[in-house]
Amino acid sequence: MIVTPPAAHVSDLPAPAFRGRIGRDARSGHYAVPGRYRLHLPTAWPDGLRIAVLHSLLGLDTVCPAAYLPAVPDCPEGVHPALRPLYEASAHRYTGPAAAPVLSDAWSGRIVSTHAPDIMRDLARRFDSDRPSPYPCGAESEIEGVERMCARGIEEAAQRAGAAGGEQAERDAALGTLLEALGALERRLAGRTYLIRDEVTAADVELWVTLVELDTVHRNHLDASAVRRIAGHPTLWTYARRLTAHPAFGAHLDLDGIERRHRARCQGLEAAGAAVRILDWAAHAAR
Repeated sequence: MIVTPPAAHVSDLPAPAFRGRIGRDARSGHYAVPGRYRLHLPTAWPDGLRIAVLHSLLGLDTVCPAAYLPAVPDCPEGVHPALRPLYEASAHRYTGPAAAPVLSDAWSGRIVSTHAPDIMRDLARRFDSDRPSPYPCGAESEIEGVERMCARGIEEAAQRAGAAGGEQAERDAALGTLLEALGALERRLAGRTYLIRDEVTAADVELWVTLVELDTVHRNHLDASAVRRIAGHPTLWTYARRLTAHPAFGAHLDLDGIERRHRARCQGLEAAGAAVRILDWAAHAAR
């Protein structure tokens, strides 16, 4: 049972982490039944976008319907009204934020999971789909390696490189880490259409969402020279353009929502790199 401390203000509290899993059969409690579960996704946020892309790749629109949420809730304290009943039913005396993404169970009216990696793997492994699996047999360690590289080598490094309060040496070191990761990916993609297999996998979903964030969010806090060095990986950004033109990817790209989310949440200073756009994401998504 999860109880939120009453003394803290709602907007200062993290949402509880629900880590339920969908099992193979009825003995697991949560098991795969068409129409039983529902996704609640803000695609302007990285985790929501990852799940939405994978959900479309699997063709699960009728098996596990998805409800798409606004980037920034139009209500006080950043609460998604549609999720409030789910949180209240799932956590005793819950008064904290109603955050997404959420996988909910229509039978109980409660939350199964808010953990994006678990949700993605359960969607791929527990529901029948005639599409190729984004987690092919024997590829799990490679996919996890890409997830770590994206999180540490790109996402965290880009945040440190753009931190206004950091020391110059620290920012330079972070930029070096970021460029090293991009260079490794550039070499890995040479002569390849996708990252680890001959078809789209969860590794491609992870990297694509990370590159979207790098160009639409983190770029705003880097200087122009840094952004040009980041853009100097033509194979990587050609790959990003190609995936954006794929319906399962580009159809979920909410650029306006990403900008609203960034403005509402980010307290960093805008730098000269904000004017150096790497990709025209909207144009490639339209194709």
